[in-house]
Amino acid sequence: MKRYALARLGQSVVLVWLVSTIVFFWVRLLPGGPFQTMFGQQANPAVVEKMAAEFGLNQPLYLQYLDWMSNLVLLDWGRSITSGEQVTSILLQAAPKSISIAVLGAVIGLSLAFPAAIISATHKDRLPDIVSTVIAYMGLSMPGFFIGILLALVFGVYLGWLPVFGYTPPSEGVIPWLKSVVLPATAVGLPYGAVVLRITRSSLIDTLDAPYLKTARAKGVGSRVRLYKHALQNALLPVVTIAGIQFGIIVVGTVTVEFVFGINALGRLLVESILQRNYPVTQGVIILIAAMMILINIVVDLTYTVLDPQISYGGDSRR
Repeated sequence: MKRYALARLGQSVVLVWLVSTIVFFWVRLLPGGPFQTMFGQQANPAVVEKMAAEFGLNQPLYLQYLDWMSNLVLLDWGRSITSGEQVTSILLQAAPKSISIAVLGAVIGLSLAFPAAIISATHKDRLPDIVSTVIAYMGLSMPGFFIGILLALVFGVYLGWLPVFGYTPPSEGVIPWLKSVVLPATAVGLPYGAVVLRITRSSLIDTLDAPYLKTARAKGVGSRVRLYKHALQNALLPVVTIAGIQFGIIVVGTVTVEFVFGINALGRLLVESILQRNYPVTQGVIILIAAMMILINIVVDLTYTVLDPQISYGGDSRR
């Protein structure tokens, strides 16, 4: 297990390096450059040349790449071309907002999905199952930004219960912070919960029909014990995979929701930096999101061994 975890961490380093390399060359293939975008076609060549030298963009591409990679190893992500601010500082300001929305969205989605899936699976083809299925398909059919607009209109504009614009950091109080993120988190959490609900329901129905559970029922094992001790644990394995993948999609999906609620987080930062050809910021945001996705996948893989001790990695069998 420990060997497997170390191997996955080693693979993660290689993956982050590959993403860094691809992003580095991709942003430079985009038409236009940062200074043309900043100053327009009438830019003073002397000013452009001076700024290009300041950010090392007058160097041959391979030297820029080597300089970028050597600084990346030292956790120096460079400076924003438009503001001169350190990219690390910019990311530290934006990332907590996106992570807050994504994590709270996942909590909301899972909190709704698991009870609904259990009720749906144990009442298969009856009214609770039909209602749950209809709600799940509604969640699947509506994108996060549309749900966000509906929530903002109802709870922000019409009822006036929650703010519909901006972000309040936790340092200003947990309740104000929660009020500022609950609507965007719900907007990304409902589609996420709908996917998890459908997968959990299907997996749980298959598990409840398994022969070993029928045998347990014939031996008089109670329905609660069969459901919570045996069926649910086995049914969670595919759910963990989908939930992990979907959580990564939540992180990416916050881009549009951040725009709806006027939150300057990673999504908004990424779009603006691409439009401005702000190479260091674009590279920093994409690498950070890629690292988060890789980390989520590692956590999902390691969670398998917790749910099913018979699963082994790297020859460390627990049988």
